[in-house]
Amino acid sequence: MKIAVTTQGNQVFQHFGKCPAFSLFSIENGEIKEKTIIDASQNGHAALAGFLKDSGVDVVICGGIGGGAKQMLSSTGIKLISGIEGNIEDAVNAYLSGNLSDMGGACNHEEHGHDHVCDCKNHCS
Repeated sequence: MKIAVTTQGNQVFQHFGKCPAFSLFSIENGEIKEKTIIDASQNGHAALAGFLKDSGVDVVICGGIGGGAKQMLSSTGIKLISGIEGNIEDAVNAYLSGNLSDMGGACNHEEHGHDHVCDCKNHCS
């Protein structure tokens, strides 16, 4: 299994569509076996789901995410765990132990201007 986490430093990045990088964790027998950083800066909102699917991702952990991105991930079969904050490795370990579930992190950009930069914690609206 592969888990991708929106990443800024060692923290869960709070805007899926503007994510500069993902930490990609390879999981074997319920444990982290490898961690790599993949650059996502050349992929916009619409391309991220395909980019992650092509990278072999099964699960995405992120902060805020819009409805369109949720649909794109769902259509590729990638499981979404949104509304998450904090350290990326802590989030992955919590997911692996069954202690992390989708918190419904939403980002409704219809209410924001085009230049909106999401620095929200769980919800933008």
